[in-house]
Amino acid sequence: MSEHRTIGIGVDYSPSSKAALKWAIDNIARAGDHIVLIHTQPHTGHSAQKQLWEEEGSPLIPLKEFQDMHLQVQYGIKPDAEILDVLDNASRTKEVTVTSKIYWGDAREKLCDAVADLKLTSLVVGSRGLGPLKRVLIGSVSNYVVLHATCPVTVVKAA
Repeated sequence: MSEHRTIGIGVDYSPSSKAALKWAIDNIARAGDHIVLIHTQPHTGHSAQKQLWEEEGSPLIPLKEFQDMHLQVQYGIKPDAEILDVLDNASRTKEVTVTSKIYWGDAREKLCDAVADLKLTSLVVGSRGLGPLKRVLIGSVSNYVVLHATCPVTVVKAA
């Protein structure tokens, strides 16, 4: 009997994070796995959720609750019907459990925090394909996570 895994997927709704989500579902998710969408929000803003959950991040939000567009807006997330459709389909056809967790702060650090916090088996993130100069100036989230996360990390480029 195979063990169930917890797979984290960093999402920011960019084309590369959508590609990472689809890749993870198509290539590594299997029945019984737990998929956690990891959202990171900037420190800006003063929502009630941020004030309540800023230190440890939100509680895990089941897919059925996360599909409520009002809930996403309360957490400062722009609803994305395409992602919700992919997740709903994966939940039904792949028999995976899907939850979301929102963190506030620097995406690089919070994705690494999520690895320990959620006891992730693996983490999948997208790559925005920054050029060498931009990568040096603003930093690459995926490079940082690959170097500092304590679990295997897969970086997926958008097509």
